[in-house]
Parts: sequence; structure tokens; C-alpha cells
Amino acid sequence: MIQQAHKSNEIAAQAFSLIKECGLRPSPQRIAVAAYVLCYRTHPTADEIFTGLKEQYPSLSRTTVYNTLHSLVSSKGIMEVNVEPGIARFDGYTEPHAHFRCQMCNMIYDIDLIEMSFPEEFDISGVQVNLTGCCPQCRVNPKP
Repeated sequence: MIQQAHKSNEIAAQAFSLIKECGLRPSPQRIAVAAYVLCYRTHPTADEIFTGLKEQYPSLSRTTVYNTLHSLVSSKGIMEVNVEPGIARFDGYTEPHAHFRCQMCNMIYDIDLIEMSFPEEFDISGVQVNLTGCCPQCRVNPKP
């Protein structure tokens, strides 16, 4: 229980720093949005974040969620992940990595990238590799 509280305080501190680094005023709602993305490695959508925080923050608006996410992505504090058409998801893990989406259960997994080299004449500002298929759990227990 104490370890869980410590981890929660650690994530809140990271979220506070992230908000400030992005040039935003660190309101409780903005900190909560950033903490949600940092804490939940499920690659949540803006609507999932809004729904997940609305009970705890009744004054939270969808506009605050969208604007906060947009600012965090613009300043490269988080990543926008597009692993399925028309759905923007958000990822607090910003090190280069790939995403795997299971076509059976729709779960999204982070996959480490093997060292990649690029020609020096290219100025690369971001990398996004998306894979689809069947995750190990669905391979063992396929759903009808």
C-alpha cells in the first residue's frame, strides 16, 4: 500500500514537471491528464482519459483534455499513436519503440525496436512503427 502511494506521488511529480516543461499552468486537471497518460500504458484515447478522470474531477471538460494532450504532443512530452484508422491514442513512453495491436482483442503493446540506423542526410523528428496480428494470449485462447 505504501509502495503504491509512493508510485502515485512519483507519477504526479512527473506529470507536474511535464506540464511545466510544456509551458502550461499546472492546474489539477492538466496534471491529472498528464498523470493518466504516464500511468496507464494502455495507450488511452482522449475520451478514455476524460471518462477515467471525470468522476474525480467533475469540472474537467473535454476541451481541457484535448488541449492538454495537444500541448503535450506538440512539445514532445508524450506521443500521439495512430495504430488504427481514425483513432488517436496517447503514449507517455516517448523512447523510440513500435506498437503492436492485436486484431482479436484490440490490445496495444509496446515493442522494443532493434537498433536502427538512418542516413545522416535525413533529419528525423519522429519514428512510428505499427504492427498488427494476434497477441500470444489470443493465439492460445481465440475468441469466437
